[in-house]
Amino acid sequence: MDINNVFVVGSGTMGRGIAQVCAQKGISVTLCDISQEMLNKAVHDISWSVSKFVEKGKVTEGIDAVMGRINTSTAYDPAADADLVIEAVFEKLDVKHAVFEKLDRITKETTILASNTSAIPITQIAAVLSRPDKFVGLHFFNPVPMLDAVEVIRGVATSDETAQYGVDFVKHLGKEPITVNRDIAGFILNRINMLSNMEAMRLVEQGVASAEDIDKGMRFAFGRKMGPLETSDLVGLEVQLMAYTNVYEEERDLRFYPPSILRRKVLAGHLGRKAGKGWYEYNADGSRKK
Repeated sequence: MDINNVFVVGSGTMGRGIAQVCAQKGISVTLCDISQEMLNKAVHDISWSVSKFVEKGKVTEGIDAVMGRINTSTAYDPAADADLVIEAVFEKLDVKHAVFEKLDRITKETTILASNTSAIPITQIAAVLSRPDKFVGLHFFNPVPMLDAVEVIRGVATSDETAQYGVDFVKHLGKEPITVNRDIAGFILNRINMLSNMEAMRLVEQGVASAEDIDKGMRFAFGRKMGPLETSDLVGLEVQLMAYTNVYEEERDLRFYPPSILRRKVLAGHLGRKAGKGWYEYNADGSRKK
């Protein structure tokens, strides 16, 4: 397909994962964030991840070849040359609007704009754009280099051509597109997953079982590589809280109201692996304490 240059806004876990899979497929990518320090850390993490793929034979090129396709920027200027722009910032509508207002002014008329939002309806995000027909949701899953599913979400104004572009791009990355034809908060997979995750949290809160036993049961009984609470610590509890809150505020469905134990942990700063404590406790190197 005709895509040579991707611009990714946000160098966190999702943004750097998206940048990595693009680079591994031969696409030039610019990773953008507010500080060079954050970008340097992202590049370091991407390099480590690529090295593991090379060691396992899943990437046939050398690390230098892949990393040579990744550029960084603290400005939006490189987006002017991008074929596709993917936003991967905080799950807050006002933050995403601020990003897309800038991108709307600087990008070409032909550039496809996309959001990696996990819960906010695509139509809401596209409200600030002058060309919402060129906007689509591309919801990757964490960890991006490992998981193949990507939801391709149509907003009310998304054109057929833009939706197909999203599908083709996902296939070009070697991943599987999951088409979401109706723009609802949380889309498909997260709406299903959110309910099971929150139930797991409530079971811990009620003292029915420990986080460890719940995760172990989900791995052994249902074949999951990680249990819901292990995954929560990886993703970040505050990220999940924002996503659940966004869906609840959109739907006003009590099934999606975040459990009090999750809200308390976020207030306490127990955000997961990056904070050293979430549902589990972690060492400085990110390994879990026994």
